[in-house]
Amino acid sequence: MTALLAVIACAFAVFLLVHPRVAPGIKVVLFTAPPVAGVVWLLVEVYERQLTAAVVVAVFVVVLVALTGLLGHPRLPVWPKVIVFVTVPVAAMAWLLVVTADDTIKDPGEDPCSMYYGGVGVSKPFPPQAYCRYGDGTTHTLASGAQFVFWICFAVSLALLSVGLWQVVRDPRTFLRQFRFELKLTERL
Repeated sequence: MTALLAVIACAFAVFLLVHPRVAPGIKVVLFTAPPVAGVVWLLVEVYERQLTAAVVVAVFVVVLVALTGLLGHPRLPVWPKVIVFVTVPVAAMAWLLVVTADDTIKDPGEDPCSMYYGGVGVSKPFPPQAYCRYGDGTTHTLASGAQFVFWICFAVSLALLSVGLWQVVRDPRTFLRQFRFELKLTERL
């Protein structure tokens, strides 16, 4: 039953995304809110980290305002707007690859750190970093390529979203226009 409801919800979201009368701001919220809601739910219910969930929600609101401002920028070409929708998910996937590189949930002996005799996996969520620490104090970095991809995508996204945030600060009507429904009535003769 849950899978059916999820499929119906996804179909409804796709319908709203392609519908021409739905305001662009509403489309952005529909596109970005479900993954963030899933992360917040995991933080609150599974990990019992309410403060971290509150920080995630606050950052999401700022990013939502910046993204809406970026999309409403009148003189910005389409390609930077598209780049944000590419770099943000790529950065999220690269971050996930980095923080799970020392996966200790795998069967003993299959994680990369224990394959090097006596290594213990260590990962930090931000800045994303994963490495093996050995008994003699030496370390071995894991997923350095994914770290590089994360930082490139993070920097590009941050630069473009700051342009959008600056547009909203400079002209708040940009933000409001993205949530306005434009009813275009055409007469058929």
